Amino acid sequence: MAERNESPGLRGEERRESPRVPMRFLVRRVGSEASFEAREGDLSLGGCAWQGGTLEAGAQVELRFLLPSVPDELNVRGEVLQVREGQKGLATHVRFLELPVDVELSIARYLDDVELGAPKS
Repeated sequence: MAERNESPGLRGEERRESPRVPMRFLVRRVGSEASFEAREGDLSLGGCAWQGGTLEAGAQVELRFLLPSVPDELNVRGEVLQVREGQKGLATHVRFLELPVDVELSIARYLDDVELGAPKS
């Protein structure tokens, strides 16, 4: 089981290899029975970020979102890496946990399509 751990001291811009694209997420803490909260943010291959900072670092979250090329809503889990001040106020940064291969491939295809300027519908 080879998992790559990156130094928490590196800034996100130095680690980022994947483009980020705008995305709307539905978010809630893992194990909560509360309703999902809508959040505007961005998606990358390894995780996402959204505006607002109601969760603490280390919290696990359930995320739901739609990709134009995938007929069903994607449901993934993530871990809050940090909540920090951004250009528009607090921003929550999350890395995906145990992302199924088919979901990872769907995200990668979508990011490639957006980066090339021709998203599939």
